[in-house]
Amino acid sequence: MFELGERVADWWPWLLGWFLLSSLVAFVAHGRDKRAARLGRRRTPERTLHLLELVGGWPGALLAMTVFHHKTRKASYFLVTAVIVVAWIALAILVARPLFSPDA
Repeated sequence: MFELGERVADWWPWLLGWFLLSSLVAFVAHGRDKRAARLGRRRTPERTLHLLELVGGWPGALLAMTVFHHKTRKASYFLVTAVIVVAWIALAILVARPLFSPDA
């Protein structure tokens, strides 16, 4: 794990690209789901939206929830999203921690 953190500088551009792409996909998926809800059409399953958040699209999902006012009243949905965000932040801290240690 620490070895992984020490090599973050080598692959952070790829990680940033992944976050941007997955966030864009999550943002669009939330927007389409909101539109489907307004029009009474078939919706995107919550499991799919959460999967997009889990693979790294949580920033785009949070932005979409704010912009489209989508899924903001459903506590169970927001709780799962919050757990995903906290898990990603915890992972980032664990991976980046060696970069900021005095031994580095």
